[in-house]
Amino acid sequence: MGNLLLMVIVGLAVGIFVISLGGGGGAIYLGVLTAIFQLSPSAAAATSIVTSLPALVMGSWSYYRRGLINFKLGNRMLVAAIPSIFVGFFISPWLPERVYKLVIGLILMFLGVQLIIKVYRQPKEGRSARLSPQAASVLYGIMGGLMVGIAGLSGGGPITTGLLLLGASMASASATSAYVLVGMSIVGALLHISGGSIDWHAAGGLIAGSLVGAFLAPPIVLWMTAKPARARIVKLFMGIFIIVMGLRTAL
Repeated sequence: MGNLLLMVIVGLAVGIFVISLGGGGGAIYLGVLTAIFQLSPSAAAATSIVTSLPALVMGSWSYYRRGLINFKLGNRMLVAAIPSIFVGFFISPWLPERVYKLVIGLILMFLGVQLIIKVYRQPKEGRSARLSPQAASVLYGIMGGLMVGIAGLSGGGPITTGLLLLGASMASASATSAYVLVGMSIVGALLHISGGSIDWHAAGGLIAGSLVGAFLAPPIVLWMTAKPARARIVKLFMGIFIIVMGLRTAL
């Protein structure tokens, strides 16, 4: 009973915090499931990705009703991500975990640094980006897809950060990321369920809490980004958060 209550509380906190940042909370759920419930990596991956899906659906619907989702950009990321999920899933048995964690950690740290630089330094007139927005969005989609396919993570880090780097507002980035992660999580859940059993006792509490958190998240995002100064602080926090995630993954 104590563990179940703890799962509900964790789910609520993660639902508010991560859906506000456009993610699914896969990395946090994985840590909770392995540390508290002592699940195997395959079972934790399957349980975490299934757990995050209902909250993502609710969060996406709430964002959609507010007209915040950029479907053109989101669909481009999703089309790039889905094949990457399959690739990541099928190469995961042959990929050393240490190598994967190091590569993903370095990518997340790089994206976090880029976001912080963007917050403090506007691009100069006439300077063109190294990658076109179309190519960059495909690349971010591939990164997110590989994270889902290989380890059962949500893939929200590169998706949300990529959207911000492409110039989306924090509210639009969170909304579009949540939409992309719904599609990614459905595919990832189907794949990971086949490779690991789901602990429904753990998943039930997390889902219950995260649904409430996902319901509360969109209004919180709109309040946080209503003024430019607040939006700037949120983007800075997002950059630091992604760097910390990268460090935890790589080390």
